[in-house]
Amino acid sequence: MANNSLYLKPNVVFEPLFDNWYAWAHLIPPVTAALNVTHRHLKIMNSYIQAPLIHAAAVKNPKLLGGPFMDYEENKAEEIRALRERTLETQAELINLSQAIKDLHKLLKEHAKGYSLEPLYDKIPPILKGYVELLYDLNDNPSFRVYEFLLYKSRFYRKESQSIALWLTDSASRSFCLSTARLDMPDILNMPLPFDNPLIDELSRMKRAPADLDDLIERMGLKDHPKLALFRSFFTTEAPAPYRRYEGDKIRMRYFGHACILIETKDLSILIDPLISYYGNISEINHYSDLDLPEKIDYILITHNHQDHILFETLLPLRHKVRNIIVPKSGKGVLQDPNLKLMFNAIGFHNILELDEFESIDLQGCQITGIPFTGEHSDLDIKAKLCYHVTIGQFTMLFVADSRIISPQLYEFVHREIGEAEVIFLGMECDGAPLSWLYGPLLPEEIARDKDNTRRLSGSNYEKGMHLIDEFNPKEVYVYAMGQEPWVEFISSIKYTPESNPIIASDKLIEECTRRGILAERFFGEKELFYEKHPAPALPCAEKIF
Repeated sequence: MANNSLYLKPNVVFEPLFDNWYAWAHLIPPVTAALNVTHRHLKIMNSYIQAPLIHAAAVKNPKLLGGPFMDYEENKAEEIRALRERTLETQAELINLSQAIKDLHKLLKEHAKGYSLEPLYDKIPPILKGYVELLYDLNDNPSFRVYEFLLYKSRFYRKESQSIALWLTDSASRSFCLSTARLDMPDILNMPLPFDNPLIDELSRMKRAPADLDDLIERMGLKDHPKLALFRSFFTTEAPAPYRRYEGDKIRMRYFGHACILIETKDLSILIDPLISYYGNISEINHYSDLDLPEKIDYILITHNHQDHILFETLLPLRHKVRNIIVPKSGKGVLQDPNLKLMFNAIGFHNILELDEFESIDLQGCQITGIPFTGEHSDLDIKAKLCYHVTIGQFTMLFVADSRIISPQLYEFVHREIGEAEVIFLGMECDGAPLSWLYGPLLPEEIARDKDNTRRLSGSNYEKGMHLIDEFNPKEVYVYAMGQEPWVEFISSIKYTPESNPIIASDKLIEECTRRGILAERFFGEKELFYEKHPAPALPCAEKIF
């Protein structure tokens, strides 16, 4: 290895930022970005400037975890004030777009009374003209859709607001990230790299393949950077342990935490909902890291567009090794349901396959079928959500993610169409945050609290989970996607106790499955299972539990 040929340390974090805020999937599409800047970021900043001590107290209250409070131990009011002023200047176009969306809602509410909408096109706010289509539903309720493709090509898509903060982590514990702006810190290097920049791929490759650091510094424009020494500290001469590719005749399945599962055969690798921890002694809980991923990932499956299932912090460093990403087919220009293919294309992923309900993709000895995903989206019209039925040989698995099994009859019909599922993976986060927690910035009017509290982002409880088990009669059931791992809390804000409803409900379901002779467990940390591809009884041949 050349003297200056170095590896990137395996615990370097690629933290994606949008205008100093943690970047998630609603900060990429122009309209949802505009609404979040205006109705989330600016509101939180204004609140903090007025009462930083209230924020400092709120983040210490477990009942307020995940709330709209900035997490700073010291008073940062002046720095946040400066960030707010920069936001008002640099994001003026998005703030204007947000106001235009509000004005359009008002226009339709006041003037769309069941008559033709054509005369209203002249009254559309000028900056929205050409970007929207006015609509009625069959009950004469007025609405509109946006032409997302055109908005990505407009001045409202702000790549220059995107950046990557690089830093070294030695702990799985992090503050909730969506409500605290990222200020400049001595141990963090914020690189003004748009998410589609190929330098992100080159840097990521260096976790496995060494490269010339001086050449990289030159091309990244860091030669005279005041934090050049910090950047150099992210690299090492120590090579990582080589990845041992699975070459057996079985199906190997590894649980990485939350809803992230890697399925491997000697011919194929499939990674579901990537959210992956970092290598090293960052947690007392044994865990897999990105060093436990294959050199090439054939398919990534995305179940739905929530921040704990589409995590750019994991996905961007994996981009160079991913052959295809399968996403649910989205709606067309509905604000709450941005198109996932357009979003991924905009940030440099050009290998996106859309899958609809009951559509299948045939791979090397494997078939992936999209299954309806009900509930968990607060009764909003959102189509970008899929469960997946995966068949390898004759072995069948059903990944239900956070789907809330609202209608047992639906899954009777699903079972009739797709057949058995020998193993079921079921999310049981059955409390869930209210509608406004995630979608509040998109609502034209504030929702009443009593209504908000009934429309929750909740998965299945015991009764609803048992509907699925009664229908498919699996041999194994695993509860996952519970957000319990310490490396997930920063994005999910979940902390359970033994008295928490999701724990009680999943314990009850596991107990009932065990009583019936069904192998059942709630996943936590890491897990490895092996299955035969042929239709023999699908019991684990080997497993390790931590």
